[in-house]
Amino acid sequence: MDALRTAVSALVASDPDADAMDPAANRRKAVRLTGQIATLVAGLSRLRSGKPIVPPDPGRTHADDFLRMLSGETARSASVRAADAALVLHADHELNASTFAARVTAATLADMHAAITSALAALKGPLHGGANEAVIRMLEEIGSLDRADDYVRGKLARREKIMGFGHRVYRTEDPRATRLREMSKEAAEASGETLWYDLSRRVEQIVKAEKSLNANVDFYSASLYRVIGIPTDLFTPVFAVSRVAGWTAHVLEQHAHNRLIRPRADYVGVGPRSLSPQGRG
Repeated sequence: MDALRTAVSALVASDPDADAMDPAANRRKAVRLTGQIATLVAGLSRLRSGKPIVPPDPGRTHADDFLRMLSGETARSASVRAADAALVLHADHELNASTFAARVTAATLADMHAAITSALAALKGPLHGGANEAVIRMLEEIGSLDRADDYVRGKLARREKIMGFGHRVYRTEDPRATRLREMSKEAAEASGETLWYDLSRRVEQIVKAEKSLNANVDFYSASLYRVIGIPTDLFTPVFAVSRVAGWTAHVLEQHAHNRLIRPRADYVGVGPRSLSPQGRG
């Protein structure tokens, strides 16, 4: 995330519309950033592994080419369909922290790259991005289906948080989770690697029965990303690959109907105090 945030900030220096703020120029920046962030995430992943960067292929779809640039190989059609749907489902979702950060920055009439850099900085925080990474690490810790019940009930008894459940907006099931559950199952069956889906399903059943909590968008995206070959520590950057479409749309809207976002603050600290002069001489 540090490298991605820094790279996006630097991209403004080479953008042909860097100094333009009109709507058409900003739309071009949005399209470029959508492609560039996917290319950056794949390229950075390969560089750190000592592998050559795979250049983008304009003849492929966005999801297909991202998986190819990431792995160096053409992905299975089931993986491409799953990645494409996941990118759509994650593209935008109300005024979450990163989207709000982008709009606050854009409201100062800062440029598109500045706003997206702000969004990436907010996404890095573990209370926003990273939940699906925590889910897959939990599944790895469980390891096998026969350990799932004791593991989950033990955490519940100790009042420990189980990642991937509950949502600030939804009181019923997150509709994105409904589709991701289906895709996780389809991708698992297509690959023959069903452990992560099976573990997810069992954990979900226990939490639902014991706490009446519903899975959110992060829960099944974890097992899905694992099966289609995305490294665990790329889960949050891949979220950015998707969410950049929503971020840039919000920036375009903010610039089109702009008003500076400047909340007022009420002082609730120490009340009035009497002071006596000291140190005079």
